[in-house]
Amino acid sequence: MNFFKKWIIDYLMHEKPQASVPICDFNKLAHEIKNADVLLVEGRTRISDFTRIFTQSSWSHAVLYIGRLQDIGDLTLRQKVKDFYKGEPTEQLIIESLLGSGAIISPLAKYRMEHIRICRPDGISKEDADKVIAYVIKRLGYQYDVRQVLDLARFLLPLKFFPKKWHSTLFSEDSASTREICSSLIAEAFLSVQFPILPIIQKSPDQNIHLIKRNPKLYTPKDFDYSPFFQIIKYPIFTLSENTYHNLPWKDKGGNIS
Repeated sequence: MNFFKKWIIDYLMHEKPQASVPICDFNKLAHEIKNADVLLVEGRTRISDFTRIFTQSSWSHAVLYIGRLQDIGDLTLRQKVKDFYKGEPTEQLIIESLLGSGAIISPLAKYRMEHIRICRPDGISKEDADKVIAYVIKRLGYQYDVRQVLDLARFLLPLKFFPKKWHSTLFSEDSASTREICSSLIAEAFLSVQFPILPIIQKSPDQNIHLIKRNPKLYTPKDFDYSPFFQIIKYPIFTLSENTYHNLPWKDKGGNIS
């Protein structure tokens, strides 16, 4: 059983070759990224393809940027980061939840060659940004919740091949759960400080507006992109200004640069 499980994980996590040059300038992105920014990743694995299908989105993965080790003021949290990451202390770090690995720390540079985008929580205070980062650090080591992914796919798409007796876990309340997927972990972190992502909006009879938290298990990477409360920040490989796009190095069908 363990061999079969490992084979499935290896199959789903196998990365396709990079198709083209990334369209974003990673160096600019790495220079401008801020603590508690959410980074969306297109992804090249088979599970990325599956995620894009059932979420109807270009984005298959979400990670949280936590800065460098020295940026973490709480010594207990800093030690936990050290326990999970043995790289250089000056490295820019992210926390992500991956199939086969669970909640881990990775260097930001891991996604240098990927199509990525920054989603920045608009107006979040430094205190709350630190709390969001602390929330995910405390969950390092949590396992990846494969069952939640399948239930989410069944919830979002009219799939018929899941047995009816297989009840969904999306609406079960299990405070002791130690399993997460990437987007729900980050959603829980922001909701813990009352920062909105895509809340349900209700208007009372007296015309007052109220916000209701959505179930964090229902969040997918594209929700951070779609949210009006997150700034979308892109760093294209060419910076355009008036008329400069006329000077881009276009290549015609004959291979000539114009």
